[in-house]
Amino acid sequence: GAKCYMLAARTLGIAWGDTPRYWRWIPLPESSSQRFTEVAELQHVWWLEIWGTIHSKMLSQDSTYAAYIVFKTTDRCGGLDYPPQDASITIAGSTSTRKVCLRSFDNEDDEDGAVSLTWRNSVLNEDEDAGNLVLPQERSDGWMELEMGQFYNKDGDDGEVCIRLMETTTYKRGLVVKGIEIRPKTGPNPQHG
Repeated sequence: GAKCYMLAARTLGIAWGDTPRYWRWIPLPESSSQRFTEVAELQHVWWLEIWGTIHSKMLSQDSTYAAYIVFKTTDRCGGLDYPPQDASITIAGSTSTRKVCLRSFDNEDDEDGAVSLTWRNSVLNEDEDAGNLVLPQERSDGWMELEMGQFYNKDGDDGEVCIRLMETTTYKRGLVVKGIEIRPKTGPNPQHG
């Protein structure tokens, strides 16, 4: 019975999101909702930063939530698996962070294959955070989701919850962002259209 929300791509903060050279806004034809009519497609950037906020009063009290970025990748995607991105959630002045990868290590055949293979070997053999690295999962609606973190909404009066994804050291392209979904950590896995 806990409340779920999807922050549509247009409601998110996206660094350079209004610059057509870096991001392109495209219609979402399969959307049955007026709120989800567009997605943001990354053309190319070095500075990837996407954030969304929601007031904790909108969420159910005494509930643990997880935040997921909902996305797809294009055939020409690159730079989304190495290095990992930083995901963070801030609530009531406290921030938790984790390392995530928007793309798994299965793309050795693309033009960034050598980097991907190097990164995968590094993660498997040397990186201390390898066991904690969060990878995306496919959803039943055909989109991918990546858990950016969890937070506990105690009384709902802690102000805003800020959810952020960031990576600023390599060239990236081919990410299509639908939004950020905030849902209870336990219970059904709702899919929004």
